[in-house]
Amino acid sequence: MTSIQPFDMVLFGGTGDLVMRKLLPALYHQHQDGYLPEQGRLLCLGRSQPDQAAYLAMAEKASRQYLKDYFNEADWASFAARITYLKLDAQDKAAYATLADQLNAFPDHVRVFYLATAPNLFAGICEALASVGLNKGNSRVVLEKPLGHDLASSQAINAQVGRYFKESQIYRIDHYLGKEAVQNLLALRFGNTLFEPLWRREWIRDIQITVTEQVGVEGRGDFYDKAGALRDMVQNHLLQLLCMVAMEPPASIDPDAVRDEKLKILRALRPFSPQDVVAKTVRGQYRSGAADGKPVVGYLDEQGIAPASKTETFVALKAEIDTWRWAGVPFYLRTGKRMQERLAEIVINFREVPHSIFALPPEAHSTNRLVIRLQPEESVKLFLLAKQPGDRMKLRNVHLDLDFDETFKTRRPDAYERLLTDVIRGRLTLFMRRDELDEAWKWVEPILEAWEQSDEPPKNYTAGTWGPAASSALLSRDGFCWHEEG
Repeated sequence: MTSIQPFDMVLFGGTGDLVMRKLLPALYHQHQDGYLPEQGRLLCLGRSQPDQAAYLAMAEKASRQYLKDYFNEADWASFAARITYLKLDAQDKAAYATLADQLNAFPDHVRVFYLATAPNLFAGICEALASVGLNKGNSRVVLEKPLGHDLASSQAINAQVGRYFKESQIYRIDHYLGKEAVQNLLALRFGNTLFEPLWRREWIRDIQITVTEQVGVEGRGDFYDKAGALRDMVQNHLLQLLCMVAMEPPASIDPDAVRDEKLKILRALRPFSPQDVVAKTVRGQYRSGAADGKPVVGYLDEQGIAPASKTETFVALKAEIDTWRWAGVPFYLRTGKRMQERLAEIVINFREVPHSIFALPPEAHSTNRLVIRLQPEESVKLFLLAKQPGDRMKLRNVHLDLDFDETFKTRRPDAYERLLTDVIRGRLTLFMRRDELDEAWKWVEPILEAWEQSDEPPKNYTAGTWGPAASSALLSRDGFCWHEEG
């Protein structure tokens, strides 16, 4: 890994869940592995903690929980020495002079402002940073999703942030793009000759992208009931994964070369008419059931949820890309809460052989498939048919497995580790550009509008299952099934 220059990373929302659960553990791992320079500082901002000692105690408690066996007393002590806690209200513009004093002591450092706050604070924070000159030079700002709740609000936030930071300074983060398996998808496609000739409509039958969770709204009912699964997951995570699968080979790995190709895919997505929304989308809402063998309440009984809410906790849809490479190939996207498993995977189903000379047993499927799993573990498997040992020509399904643990024998970095160090280095390849975000919202909005105008409520599904039956029917109408059903 190339060296990282000295930096100051300012974490707004420093006492929040994201900082405690993801950002500090990710930075600790980079520190533990020796990737952070000695002159790398972390300034954590919050309104509630009274002092430095109390904040470090809270951070240590959280890190012990999330780092588990990787937590080491000596490493934590040296990592904690990087952390400075500042009690600062993000909406108090006068307080930013104190922050500027801290940062101006090291004017040559790269400055990263990570806004782990509500999006309605983004514009005010950026304005306040600019008022004390902290938006100049090697300054970068990281924006967490969701960026707005529709196209207009997203454009307003981006315009406001864009008044104070140039586009080259803005890092819109989607942590799925930092996962090793997603980057291995690029390596498989563009670093080898094996798959790219097959990566087209002539050889691929359908593509499935699934991101499911076992958890419910987890105390975020007030936020989630205003967002729903389409805004929370499809508009960003799933569409970004779709772009990585479907984009044309970029001229290079340079940020704009990659993001230009992703933008072409977003613009080529076939728009949804009101009739398409009825025929090609499924929205669901979980009712009481079981998760991990324990009873759980339904969505409407969760804290913070409006009575008779029609907010979807599950989405399945059929997307189509109008290009020569992908015409006629359905892309099935699916996401949901309180599902049977926590799972994120991309499944590439190849077409069957034109004429099979073998009798296949009922449990075998003749379609070759490439399964790229992002969570809970990361792996790449290519499923094939092979002869079963014996005196009969009997075939069975087998798979070739790229086992990261066995092959590389090193700890795989968390997605946030990769993305945070990319921000410090100034690498924008794995971050969304503003025009990408606009196109994603343009594609999603007709679905949102049709659902809002519909009198039909979301379809119920029992917590702990794979979602409403209509999700399976969406594929079965085309003669297909979801990967776990096949």
